[in-house]
Amino acid sequence: MTSTPPGGLPPERARLVSALRELRTGTGLSLAALAAKTTFSKSSWERYLNGKTLPPGQAVRELCRLAGEPEGRCVALWELAEAEWSGRGAPARTDPDPPLAGEAQALRAGGGGRAVMAVVAAVCALAAGGLSVVLVLLVGRSADSGPGAPSSAVPSPRCRAAGCEGRSPMQMKCGTDPRTLASHRTTGGAHLELRYSARCGAGWARMWSTRIGDRLELNAADGGPPHSARIGDGVAAQSYVYTPMTEARPGATIKACFRPVAGGGRECFDARV
Repeated sequence: MTSTPPGGLPPERARLVSALRELRTGTGLSLAALAAKTTFSKSSWERYLNGKTLPPGQAVRELCRLAGEPEGRCVALWELAEAEWSGRGAPARTDPDPPLAGEAQALRAGGGGRAVMAVVAAVCALAAGGLSVVLVLLVGRSADSGPGAPSSAVPSPRCRAAGCEGRSPMQMKCGTDPRTLASHRTTGGAHLELRYSARCGAGWARMWSTRIGDRLELNAADGGPPHSARIGDGVAAQSYVYTPMTEARPGATIKACFRPVAGGGRECFDARV
């Protein structure tokens, strides 16, 4: 099972495995379903998600696609893990920050948007020397995004509105198709986002590029008790960390506040649903 913590792994591979497990949880797919929707087998995904084998970069990209998440950060984590695995130094890396919400929505749009996604996928895989994988991926992408795509690509949420209060967006399958309401970069370099799922009627906040001890607090739209998340270890500091959800109806305003462990003032930002 992939629930066992990646203990004993080298640090960069442990960070990558943690990020991949989080993405897999967000998809709501079993290992067999992952194999059916990607160019990699069930046994391969079992090895990748348990840290037994370093996955190909293309597997990381395909999992990001299925989870509906920007691939930049996980690809950057993969590059570091691959350098660690091969004994090379850390490679030159691009900015791992996710694209802005408007950019992500444009890439996901139909017609020209799918063409742009196909070109991006082709360029990335060509850079890694995986031309044959690109051709398979582009065919798979077209099948997944077409009108006959299976409904299991977007799992049904497990809660709605008040039923989501205080619960995990990933475990409740609310993180599979969210909108980014607002983004904020702190003075210390941490990245924050307010996220919202119309299917779940709930919002939450997430953070990355953080430090151990940093805390993110989400203030409920109705003035109820806040929900918070804290960075507890180095693996979490290199991954997306989410607050629990709060019910958020259209027109409501939700607010997040970041409390850095390294001192400095509290930084808050908000957004209207």
